Amino acid sequence: MRYAVLLFVIFTITACRMIIPVPELPSDTMDEFYEQQISELISKMTIEEKVGQMTQLNIDVVCVGEVYNLQEPHRIDSAKLHKAIVDNHVGSILNCGGHAYPLAQWHEMIGNIQRVAAQKTRLKIPVLYGIDAIHGANYVMGSTLFPQPLAQAATFNTELVRKGAAVTAYETRAAGIPWNFSPVLDVARHPAWSRVFETYGEDTYLCTEMGGAVIDGYQGIAGPDKYHVAACMKHFLGYSGARTGKDRTPAYIPNNQLREIYLPPFQEAVRRGALTVMINSGEINGVPVHANYDILTTLLRDELKFEGIAVTDWEDVMKLHLNHKTASSLKEATYQAVQAGIDMCMVPNDYNFTNHLIELVKEGRISEERLDKSVRRILWVKQKLRLNSSPMIPSAKDYNLFGSPDFQKEALNTAEESITLLENRNSALPLGKQDKIFVTGPAAHSMILLNGAWTRTWQGADEKWDDTTKYTIYEALKAKNPNVQYALGCDVLDKPVSDNAMQLASESDVIIVCLGEYPSTEKVGDIDDLSFSRAQLDYVKALASLRKKLILVLVENRPRLVNEIADLASAVVMAYQPGDFGGEALANILYGDVNPSGRLPITYPRYNQSMLTYDHKYTETFDQKFANTAFNPQWEFGHGLSYSNVFYSDLKVASPEVVQNGLVNVTVTLQNPSDRSVKESVLLFIRDHYASVTPSVKKLKQFQKIELQPRETKTVTFILKASDLKLCDRNGQWIYENGDFDIIIGKLKTTLTLK
Repeated sequence: MRYAVLLFVIFTITACRMIIPVPELPSDTMDEFYEQQISELISKMTIEEKVGQMTQLNIDVVCVGEVYNLQEPHRIDSAKLHKAIVDNHVGSILNCGGHAYPLAQWHEMIGNIQRVAAQKTRLKIPVLYGIDAIHGANYVMGSTLFPQPLAQAATFNTELVRKGAAVTAYETRAAGIPWNFSPVLDVARHPAWSRVFETYGEDTYLCTEMGGAVIDGYQGIAGPDKYHVAACMKHFLGYSGARTGKDRTPAYIPNNQLREIYLPPFQEAVRRGALTVMINSGEINGVPVHANYDILTTLLRDELKFEGIAVTDWEDVMKLHLNHKTASSLKEATYQAVQAGIDMCMVPNDYNFTNHLIELVKEGRISEERLDKSVRRILWVKQKLRLNSSPMIPSAKDYNLFGSPDFQKEALNTAEESITLLENRNSALPLGKQDKIFVTGPAAHSMILLNGAWTRTWQGADEKWDDTTKYTIYEALKAKNPNVQYALGCDVLDKPVSDNAMQLASESDVIIVCLGEYPSTEKVGDIDDLSFSRAQLDYVKALASLRKKLILVLVENRPRLVNEIADLASAVVMAYQPGDFGGEALANILYGDVNPSGRLPITYPRYNQSMLTYDHKYTETFDQKFANTAFNPQWEFGHGLSYSNVFYSDLKVASPEVVQNGLVNVTVTLQNPSDRSVKESVLLFIRDHYASVTPSVKKLKQFQKIELQPRETKTVTFILKASDLKLCDRNGQWIYENGDFDIIIGKLKTTLTLK
């Protein structure tokens, strides 16, 4: 009886604002309270209403115009919306209609959706709206755009990444959107994959730590409020393991590799309370993941204890029939996916899933109790997000930091810490503020190349939506030094264009050539060759023939091959896709106002047929005697220079031995002899001497980013756990094996024995 009064209040709906007051209960009773409320709601629901909650539609379906061809300005079609929300009880909507909207338009559209749910449906359950906010609230005009995730990983600064995610959550929620389809926790093991830039690199530990920081930033440490969103860890599981490097192609992953390489980032995200998960669009070992009970139920639910929503990716249920060919019909595909464990289907453009699932339940092939499991999870997430107690339209006064200078400074800081100096021959950088500079190349004066995909449009390739208040690389360089000139020189794919590029280059002291690739992601971004286009390579060679100081800047989705031209450059800078503030950040670094501190979160390959990761096996190492050149990258994972030569010394372990479940302190001393402050990423690797499963040559286990003032010396301490020395055996079990391990930091090495 203690909840009797509260329950009466909870089910009193104020339709115009959809307010269901949330009681001030002790935290240990809140989940119990939600369970009672949700159970009562489910008991009132029809089969059709339950299936509707499991259905997610594309916003195009309820807008004026045809799907993928909406009428501008995009607006809600009231009849279509009624069909979706009232007639079909749809519980979730996603996406934007082709391009980003300003806040006012988002408020109008989402307000209309929630108003119909509150006023015209029987149970008045709010709609859960989702969006892809990959590097900032990229579908909201005026939002703060950060570097792409790969660039964020290059900072090796989890606190910086957490802050960026918090800004993204704030600005996404300002639009009235409570669910973000991010972060991508796939470990990027193939450098040609079109989604490498969306990941946090090739290393499992780095992806785990960065992903965990992003979850905390999106959802808040105490859980979502009006300034935070539900995170969606994706894509569970093994999506990035396709052997071809082509998107959504088959992966063949042994169980021990699945658990050692691909699972840990998701495991940590679940531990940190991630509310939702998106399922891998592909197949593993011949079984589409959307139809894989062992992964979606046995592993995700029973083993990891994940309680939130498992949502499909775009059209993936129908692809069981159309592409994977495991289902003989769309109805059979629906059966396979629901029985495997999906909760919500991103259909997204019709009602086939809805109709088929209703039929399957009424025929007795799928039980209503199975629906209840998914509906309970969906309603639980909606409760966690306080959708029932939130106004339909956010108040502008509650979000006065949207697009603010403080948020923009965070994006600039992230870009500055991400940019990675790969080569700096004869101290070619930093540049002098009076140097006569010629900047050229396809990325030199392009915002779309700086930002990449998921920037105001899906592929991010339409200049129409650029924020022209932000600087391109050329504009940022010229703002610091009026003695800067620009010509395109060549396009991404085309032969050198007919302009005065070579004349301007010959008259300069320094040539900065900015190479790039067109923004793309998913299947659109599949490529057959990692090399830069012939036009760009030949253009660099022509510029190098002038015998000027040549600075090569790489603006790219993934590591495009530069072995033909890297040695022609005085300096090479990896800019990744640094976002709206990337031009300014790069200028700050090139002129020496900021000391570069980025480190490669990937191995940068030298050849198309040699794409090994840094944690390769001993049989893949360079062996000149036997002409084995398997691992011979252009630059290794973790590589990155600064304008200060930081010296490492005195690597020590507190004890030469560690026992199972024990701890040991590892210390190393760093010295900055220069007159510049420097931020340094200190990476700790381990190397197992011998193991029952062939060990990698080294594996990252911990890292710290520190700042050293001019001429400062500092001792860095790591607490290494014995569990960091475990291996995943052939059965997929994590076990201890006694023996010796190298502890490697920089060029230093010491030995630790596990007993």
